[in-house]
Amino acid sequence: MSSFAALQLASPIITALTDLGYAAPTPIQAQAIPAILAGKDVLAGAQTGTGKTAAFALPLLTRLLEGQPAQSKHPHALILAPTRELADQVATSIQGYAAHTKLQTLAVYGGVSQRPQTDALTQGVDILVATPGRLLDLINQQALELSAVRWLILDEADRMLDLGFKDELVRLLKRLPKQRQTLFFSATFPKSVKDLAYSMLNQPEEIAVAAANATLDSIEQVLYNIDTSKKRPALAWLIGSGNWQQVLVFVRSKKQADDLASELLKDGIKCDSLHGDKSQGARARALDDFKNGKIRALIATDVAARGIDIIELPWVVNYELPFNAEDYVHRIGRTGRAGNSGKAISFVARNEENLLADIEALIKRPLPTQWLVGFEPNFDDPADSASHGRNQRKQRQKAKAKAKSQATYGIKKSRS
Repeated sequence: MSSFAALQLASPIITALTDLGYAAPTPIQAQAIPAILAGKDVLAGAQTGTGKTAAFALPLLTRLLEGQPAQSKHPHALILAPTRELADQVATSIQGYAAHTKLQTLAVYGGVSQRPQTDALTQGVDILVATPGRLLDLINQQALELSAVRWLILDEADRMLDLGFKDELVRLLKRLPKQRQTLFFSATFPKSVKDLAYSMLNQPEEIAVAAANATLDSIEQVLYNIDTSKKRPALAWLIGSGNWQQVLVFVRSKKQADDLASELLKDGIKCDSLHGDKSQGARARALDDFKNGKIRALIATDVAARGIDIIELPWVVNYELPFNAEDYVHRIGRTGRAGNSGKAISFVARNEENLLADIEALIKRPLPTQWLVGFEPNFDDPADSASHGRNQRKQRQKAKAKAKSQATYGIKKSRS
């Protein structure tokens, strides 16, 4: 399809898309929208940044407008998201698409007072975007009724399972009408996700199911071998010397996020941390400051970073590799969005090489390897030795470390 008009979306939706500057549907949108408009259950694989929110939101809004559901203050559509940030982002996007309609969208999630949410539910909503935990709380308090739900959408279903929401999802499904259309979106499809999907869906149309090893071609992926003790100064040097104005840095723990942000501030780099222990207000401020250019670096954990949607984010840094290889795909997908180019840099100490092996096995290719002059690894120091190292690779690296004088442009390659 060359245009949104050709997809037979409702005219108020087309008007909103024009206002928003949407020119043409992305591949996932072109495939998913007709199937959803036809009333089919959908199983869709879509990496972040492919336009998946619009892929389910646009036909949903069209069906709500044209289907004229029975009058009810209870939601007709339920969208489940794994995190507060993603729920808020999805709701905001839908509100933009529905700007020329009277359809009401509400996001409910934990970490904030329930009162404004329950007040809004009392007024009535058409589309409810929710995290599983807060949704169950509202149901148990009899503040929410799901009997009118005709559409169920799971966004980033793989992440919901990673976060341990399987039991909550099972309980929620039992409370929903059996006569409904279900849309299931996930970036990756391990067995647990497939099992959940097929237990929920009725003869689904499978659309662009992305393999777990799919990474965006628009992202340049670079690996720096570096000792743990050199990671922080190396990051500060890269940000400063490269004049990076917007970089998302991933770490594994909340403490590491706070500690690294504190150290970078001492280096004169404006930054903030983003993790689950921060209040919703603090998280929102950090995100706004990052998007608006008030800070240059945002240090985030994997869970907190879900929902960060910055179209032209140029840099992502894996300060620490994730324990789950599939999280690598999610992380680097924060850059290179909507056809823009991006660069993902990974710092890897020797005690992380087993994690690197898992990532390379998942994406089915080696990651380009480079060293920064002045931050080369010290192979005589056992502090970073890996329990599952790659001996041959280390020997090649050690030999090439002696060839430092051959480095060009500030870096030298250790593997072609």
